[in-house]
Amino acid sequence: MTKSKCSLLFPAALLAAAMFPSCKPAPAPTETPAAPASSPAAAAPAAPSTAVTAPVTADAPQPAADAPATGAMLSIKDPVAVVNGEPISKAQLEEAFKAAVEASGVKAEDLSDEQKLNGYRQILDELVMDKLVAKAAAGETVSDAEVTAEIDKLKKQFPTPEAFDAQLKEAGQTPDKMTTALRTMLQQQRWMQSQLKDSDTVADDDAKKFYDSNTEEFKNPETVKASHILFMVNKDDSEETIKAKEAAAKKAAARAKKEDFAKLAKELSEEPGAKESGGDLGFFSKDRMVPEFAEAAFTQKTGTVSAPVRTQFGWHVIKVTDKKAAGTVPFEEVKEQIAAYLKSTKQREAIQGVLKNLKDSAKIETTLPPGN
Repeated sequence: MTKSKCSLLFPAALLAAAMFPSCKPAPAPTETPAAPASSPAAAAPAAPSTAVTAPVTADAPQPAADAPATGAMLSIKDPVAVVNGEPISKAQLEEAFKAAVEASGVKAEDLSDEQKLNGYRQILDELVMDKLVAKAAAGETVSDAEVTAEIDKLKKQFPTPEAFDAQLKEAGQTPDKMTTALRTMLQQQRWMQSQLKDSDTVADDDAKKFYDSNTEEFKNPETVKASHILFMVNKDDSEETIKAKEAAAKKAAARAKKEDFAKLAKELSEEPGAKESGGDLGFFSKDRMVPEFAEAAFTQKTGTVSAPVRTQFGWHVIKVTDKKAAGTVPFEEVKEQIAAYLKSTKQREAIQGVLKNLKDSAKIETTLPPGN
């Protein structure tokens, strides 16, 4: 279950600002597909998400690696806060804190009192903002049809209705609670959109200025597009097995010079997913592959099939199908990505401004102990 699926099942009204996706452009867009588990792709940082959200609040509290658990109970007054005359109870805070800790995978008993208190402060900030946004958005009208449409979108993220129901139950939710939470979310989204108006407008000149000021970010290294057939070798395999795999790779290389490579990969390759991909690795830069594979692919001529190449994964037969020289991506190719990124940045800044004004104009009293 992904985090994005689970988050919508929690009754958090703090989704107004989170409903505006930010799309930071990949500095140099590539055509490389996700590498299969046993591909020769070298370990590399994951690419930035193209659909991250702009959160209103801080993440759930995380324990320091060397922080001891004290086991002592924190003394917290009830209510923990009063926002424009409306209380936030100790029970509400503890319930939200418990949900945040469980979602983060941290055990509450492993947190020290100071860590718990810091977590309470973060969660209380969320609850305060939740109350302020919910109050401001309460007058927005959301139809039953719109709520139903959101529920249908959510259900489509699950393989079966039963899987959806199971996740709902696991999250401690009921259909009624989820419906209420989604209605509140849509109200807040609509209200926030009314506050933003044209604050996220991005002109063509803005995108061009960003491009000209960040040309290094739009440079591409040399890339190669290749397919391979893999005969896997495990670290405990005998010398006899390794030689047998090499012999099989040599036969495959000979066939690959005469037969359709994709069909052959589907027939022979031991790489997971090869039957679907036909061994296609897409475009990749040299640093994305293990050295032996990269050296063979980048020195090979387009359209040729290699002799068997040995890597930590086994024996590979490689066919290079295309190459792209290093260079800078033209502005026109990334113009829309840049505009989307700048728009999302403006949205986040505008949202934070709206939320700050809400908070600054509110009367907020808290009873939690102050931080150090």
